[in-house]
Amino acid sequence: MQLIRDLYAAAPGRPLISFEFFTPKTAEGERAFFEKTLPALARLRPGYCSVTYGAGGSTREKTLDVVQRIQDEHGIPAMAHLTCVGSTRTQIQALLEDARRRGIRNILALRGDPPAGTGVFEQVDGGFRYAHELVTLTRHLGGFSIGVAGFPEGHLECREGKFVDWQRLRAKIDCGADFVLTQLFFDNAFFYEMREYLTRCLGVRVPIVPGMIAIQSVGQIRKFVALCGATIPAALASRLDALGDDDAATAEFGIEFATAQCADLLRQGVPGLHFYTLNKAGPVTRILENLGLAAGR
Repeated sequence: MQLIRDLYAAAPGRPLISFEFFTPKTAEGERAFFEKTLPALARLRPGYCSVTYGAGGSTREKTLDVVQRIQDEHGIPAMAHLTCVGSTRTQIQALLEDARRRGIRNILALRGDPPAGTGVFEQVDGGFRYAHELVTLTRHLGGFSIGVAGFPEGHLECREGKFVDWQRLRAKIDCGADFVLTQLFFDNAFFYEMREYLTRCLGVRVPIVPGMIAIQSVGQIRKFVALCGATIPAALASRLDALGDDDAATAEFGIEFATAQCADLLRQGVPGLHFYTLNKAGPVTRILENLGLAAGR
């Protein structure tokens, strides 16, 4: 299966489209994902897909199962998220070896969120505290393409500020990361500032790929930004307040807003767009159609 770093290298000047999925929580959700959502999005011919790991590492085996099925059944390169939460170095290494046996060659190395209700990351005995340690181990094992997360507004827990956070991102790249996928954001100026600092000030040369989401409901997006620290700009907040509980109207506006955001990013030469799909095919399909990027449609 292709390495994601090679996919970006093979397509200079042409945006690579990728999708993120979460592991379905129920048997019914799994059937819907594999029978409806995934086939619909596979028709758009994404460069690759990624599958989340679950808070506290709660879906580690399921994540590998879903990644393997995406690759085996649809021939799409897929990336498994992997975190430091709740696992020793030995357990993480065993998981990476399992991934290798399954033909999984792409890993998104993350520190990870603490288990629900704890609110605090705690390093387990024999485990890792920082994502760069996970990157180092994965690179040492060899044979993987490694992605890491970037935060256009700085990580929520980085008290020293966004520039220190971006310096730590550079350290992850120095440890062997091949590309960066960003957290969601709603003002492209945040992304451009981060990219400028990384490339011009820190000399970063790996692809820096914006993570995009289509707003589907006011309550949902406010919950997301509270978890990740993203800013809702004043004009966007005012529009969302006006839409209120009208989820249908909000979803339409979300597609419109994301289309405009993506169009601007493409004009500024981003190497790709990574969509947080929330396991829904409709919004992403319409955004890509609006952008003229819906391959296979």
